[in-house]
Amino acid sequence: AGTTVTFKADKEIFGNNIIYSFDTLANRLRELAFLNKNVRITLKDERAKSKEAEFKFSGGIVSFVEFLNKNKNVLHKKVIYFSKEKDKTIAEVAIQYNDGYGESIFTFANNINTTEGGTHLTGFKSALTRCVNQYCKGKNLLKDEVSVKGDDIREGLIVIISCRVPNPQFEGQTKTKLGNGEVEGLVESIVNEGLGKFFEENPSIANKIIEKAVLAAKAREAARKAREL
Repeated sequence: AGTTVTFKADKEIFGNNIIYSFDTLANRLRELAFLNKNVRITLKDERAKSKEAEFKFSGGIVSFVEFLNKNKNVLHKKVIYFSKEKDKTIAEVAIQYNDGYGESIFTFANNINTTEGGTHLTGFKSALTRCVNQYCKGKNLLKDEVSVKGDDIREGLIVIISCRVPNPQFEGQTKTKLGNGEVEGLVESIVNEGLGKFFEENPSIANKIIEKAVLAAKAREAARKAREL
């Protein structure tokens, strides 16, 4: 039962040298399995060296973040996750910090990797910065001489943002930038509500995240002063 779809690459478009890469396909199918919770995807290579891989993740994008943080020292064991639906648009966000300095934010709209970002990314960034600064203000955690910016807060951060939009608008040269304005507000509201609540309920984790951001801010300020000198 079900539908079988069979296709081959067109030689007129792709030329004669059509070689399918198992690893490239595996990476994309793994990504799709993360984005579609509990969907099982099997990849079989029946060429000379037969290989097989199966992907199914009951944790969805939470499992995706865990996978990306697999060999890193995480600041908090549990991935922070929230989702919301409004007017048939669904947005979900999964966040986890590690002790590194890199920032990895992956955004998707209707399973498409929006490598140029877009409204969902803008909404997330502004809400994260506001949320952390509000928490710091409320708990009086920042000294006057330190101001924490978005870049400081995103150090060591791994995030997956996945949206399902009924009428997606893709922009940019390669159509990998989401342009739907309503998505920005939706992502912003779930991060504001969800992260604000999480910080209040988990002050020890919130303090770890803020401590890391303050260190990043101090390092940035020291680098600026060194350049001036």
